[in-house]
Amino acid sequence: MSNCKDLKWTIVGAGNGGQSVAGHLGFMGFDVTIYDICREPIEAIKKQGGVFLEGVVKGFGSVYATNDLEEAILRADIIMVITPALAHGHIAKDCAPYLKDGQVIVLHPGATFGALAFYKVLKDESCKADITIVETSTLIYACRLNKSGTARILGIKDRLQIAALPAIKTEEVVGILKGAYPQIEGLENVMMTSLDNTNPMIHPPATLFSTSLVESNKEWLFYWDGITNSIGNFIEEMDHERLNIAKKLGYKMDAIKDQYRVEYHAEGENLSEIFRKTDAYSGVYGQKTLKTRYILEDIPMGLVPFVSLGKKLGVKVERMETIIKLSEFMLQQDLTSYGRSFENMGLDKMTMDEIIELVING
Repeated sequence: MSNCKDLKWTIVGAGNGGQSVAGHLGFMGFDVTIYDICREPIEAIKKQGGVFLEGVVKGFGSVYATNDLEEAILRADIIMVITPALAHGHIAKDCAPYLKDGQVIVLHPGATFGALAFYKVLKDESCKADITIVETSTLIYACRLNKSGTARILGIKDRLQIAALPAIKTEEVVGILKGAYPQIEGLENVMMTSLDNTNPMIHPPATLFSTSLVESNKEWLFYWDGITNSIGNFIEEMDHERLNIAKKLGYKMDAIKDQYRVEYHAEGENLSEIFRKTDAYSGVYGQKTLKTRYILEDIPMGLVPFVSLGKKLGVKVERMETIIKLSEFMLQQDLTSYGRSFENMGLDKMTMDEIIELVING
């Protein structure tokens, strides 16, 4: 597969991230299709022929829009899935009949174990296409939608780490994707991109500990108002559990502080101060309900797999477990049984050596 601009991209998901990526790729001159099951955003993009961009990127990107998944998949060399991780399983099942040899699927981001979960569904659906599944550790933009067809990119990260499943394809995929995003770096395998996912370290505790703000009906800034020194300190301590899991596997990962220094050039004495010095977060307002993706997605698709891996390795994950249980108490609902545990992904009977072999060689 070439890494030239003649490659065709399909973006699955027309939310904040999907429209921002599609618009920016179109603005850069790539052939881009965007798909969503919802008609409203697709009709808006179709009517104007693309996406208007505001913020740190200003302009217009030509984008072809469709509600026909088969058409969207068959047009693509690169399929970039930019949806809540909760939708990954459904998307894998729906895409399975249309995938063809040589396509690259990019979960942007993959949350935790996204590539492995996507792979399991394709296998369960008897998909025979020879494809490569890639996951990123985060979304490259901080972005919001003003309205359908107009995306506001608040900030672009200076680094985007990715890995392929199988890992032997990572170098090839990095070469392809760098044509659009030169800040892409390859990691050793998808265990590392999953372990690099710090959204579950930040979003659930900051949301839970800010419940009075969430339910106040007042306007508040999630990162600037919600993450006080004490909350920031708890997040850092929970992040140590993530780093201990990585260390047990022999991986050296960046702490949250170091991630923000690299990706946003934000400095500070503690995490709270670093967030307040991240300019891209100046317009990120807090939610009005606890029933938000910061809980409903980041617990089952983030903390649950971290805890599952930690227990398999014998690493203490007390703070992660506390946040999961507190979330279930506060929302009065189960967030665990359907999460990305090793059992649900069919990996519970495998040793860690066998799992590592799978992520490296497929």
